[in-house]
Amino acid sequence: MINAQKKESYIRNFIFGVEDSLVSTLGLLSGIATAGIDKSEIFLTGVVLIFVEATSMGIGSYLSQDISEDFLKTKNSQKSSVQGAIIMLLAYFFSGFIPLTPYLVFNPSKALPISIAVSLTSLFFLGSISSKFLKINSLKHAIKMFLLGGTAVLIGITVGKIFKY
Repeated sequence: MINAQKKESYIRNFIFGVEDSLVSTLGLLSGIATAGIDKSEIFLTGVVLIFVEATSMGIGSYLSQDISEDFLKTKNSQKSSVQGAIIMLLAYFFSGFIPLTPYLVFNPSKALPISIAVSLTSLFFLGSISSKFLKINSLKHAIKMFLLGGTAVLIGITVGKIFKY
């Protein structure tokens, strides 16, 4: 049986991993697609990002929970830190392919709006579903996640247009 603190940590790691993966992968892909990078380079960049960031997020989750436990002098086992890290890593890894997959199937000009639509829809559903677990206003939370996640798209596209070659 998972105690409440571990459950909260696992839910937080899952939500953070999925949200960060969708937002950062979508923002990067939107920017480089807007800059005119070809399909194979977009896909390679996305795959490298997903592998590196999933690993980084998993390590970050582990280290932050581990140092927090040391600071608080809790007797929480390292197993909990490792489990949280694995949840973060896997959530980030698999979610990163949501915005990337359209670039595997379509040319960049068609993949870009599909990637944006699918990713923002996924963020909306993540906000809605996670709010049900947390027993908070689901529509408000879903809209907030959708809008805030959308800022990464705007930033990515703006930077891509500015530095387009």
